[in-house]
Amino acid sequence: MKLKEFYQLLLFIVLVPTLSSCFQVIEELTMHNDGTGEVLLTINLSQSKTKVQSVMLLDSINGYKVPSKQKIQQELNEAVNYLRKSEGISNVKSTTDFNNYIATISFSFKDVSNINNITKNILAQQKIKAPNNSSYSFNKVTKLFNRKYQPVGTAKTEYNKLKSKDKAVFNGATYTSVYRFDSPVTNTSNPASNISKSGKAVMLKSSILDLINGKINVSNQIQLSK
Repeated sequence: MKLKEFYQLLLFIVLVPTLSSCFQVIEELTMHNDGTGEVLLTINLSQSKTKVQSVMLLDSINGYKVPSKQKIQQELNEAVNYLRKSEGISNVKSTTDFNNYIATISFSFKDVSNINNITKNILAQQKIKAPNNSSYSFNKVTKLFNRKYQPVGTAKTEYNKLKSKDKAVFNGATYTSVYRFDSPVTNTSNPASNISKSGKAVMLKSSILDLINGKINVSNQIQLSK
């Protein structure tokens, strides 16, 4: 797994090589009792926006070509167009904030299984090979939500091949997942996750370096009240 293939969403990863550190990848999923739901995917580079603004004026940095705003928007538009043609996916929207360098994609799904191959397929559109190492399921009868994540063994190897200045990109970078439900959560299988005060949401936050090095697994079984 090349680092730019990291999990679902690095649809906007074209920006990452321009940073020194501090970016956030956020996955928010709302799961309804009838099996439908919504997803909001965000990459937030605002903590490094001053550096990004400076870098965007250059042609390249550290051997990486710096993408133009037009190129970034084109990549996002292609992802949106793919989603709109995907089975079970609707209400696709995207935003780009080039003042703070925050980009989002949101959409609705008929069944959570509809999203299982989306990231892999979108990355394939960009000619990036990515393993399908994450999947979701929800049993409407037992009210069990399951997110399976299979760490990719080559991630650490690929990371160790990077130059020190490229490794620095990941210092301070974080991945956060937030899952919201109609019914209260009774328990979760991942000890790193936290149930909200309302009892209807679960959050897990990790450094991206811990994911790369296999120090944390974001798999989770979330049982809802029946």
